[in-house]
Amino acid sequence: MSQQRRKGALARLLGQAAQAGFLRAYEQIRIDERRYLRQVRRAHRLPIETWSDMFLLGSEVVNPIARRTISGASKMAALEGMGLGFGGFLTVVPDMGILAAITLRMLQKLSLLYGFEYRTDEENVSLWIAAASAAGVDIGREFLEKQAVERLVPRLIDAMAAKLGAEVAEKWAGRVVPVLSSAAAGAINYYFVRSWGRRAERHFLARHLAVVERDGFPRIANPSRARLLPSPG
Repeated sequence: MSQQRRKGALARLLGQAAQAGFLRAYEQIRIDERRYLRQVRRAHRLPIETWSDMFLLGSEVVNPIARRTISGASKMAALEGMGLGFGGFLTVVPDMGILAAITLRMLQKLSLLYGFEYRTDEENVSLWIAAASAAGVDIGREFLEKQAVERLVPRLIDAMAAKLGAEVAEKWAGRVVPVLSSAAAGAINYYFVRSWGRRAERHFLARHLAVVERDGFPRIANPSRARLLPSPG
């Protein structure tokens, strides 16, 4: 089998595994928003009572927290990749499922850190649009307008999975060699999640700044020492 055909077959396999992983994550994985709020508030000494209070903080406060979140998810993905990488090609499918879960949890945290919850259908769709954008999927307004809400997320997942399968196949072809592929798998997972996280960070930051400008949220000058200010309106 030629190198191109081998990559194509691997891309299809990875795409199917990623699709299954994202669908499972969509149905089952959701971080505890209240628990995470308490964790962030305590760890960073932030004067916040709800996630919408993140709009009161400047990007110089939120961005470093987001980057540490991305770094933590990237390291977790690397460890996962190194562990499953010992199995070479045989561990591609479970690896992609776990990678999808790690990535989605990271995106959920980033969404909350920038003030965007995902309790309603509309908010949930916004989270997946951010995920698709971070994956490099070209989402046009026409695509969004043509899809009903209940069909939009599965369509976004399909597009993300196909994109992910094609991109990762270029780098993961070497995993067909057991043991020797472990370090490579860890490195690939690390840089994949980090690059995805950074694109998602830019997406959420742009939305965050737009909301702050539109709604005129006041700024907390020294969040670690300030009391919570009331939101506008």
